[in-house]
Amino acid sequence: MPDAGFAEAQNLRKVTGAQINAKFVGMQLTDEVHYRFVFERDGTLRSVSAGAKKRGKWTIEKDQLCFYLGESDDGCYDVAQSGRTFTLTPAGLGLPADGILEPISDPQ
Repeated sequence: MPDAGFAEAQNLRKVTGAQINAKFVGMQLTDEVHYRFVFERDGTLRSVSAGAKKRGKWTIEKDQLCFYLGESDDGCYDVAQSGRTFTLTPAGLGLPADGILEPISDPQ
């Protein structure tokens, strides 16, 4: 999917921790090509990226969405929304990632 389908920066609205919880629980975030993060209700995070599957945890800390998958890019992200598109910007080094929040495609 081309980047043109994703939100433009001026349309982004910051999402609070309570809003993250309300929107992400029981959903998946995906760019529809490269990655998918599944946010289980019990705090389990399932990740599929470049065909590699991982399991870890997700939490909300200080209005940020935090991933713990045992990877170098584990950590917390500011979340912004424009329509169905969400942008996750790392609290530290790294580039933002855009994705669409949708129902889980493979409930387990």
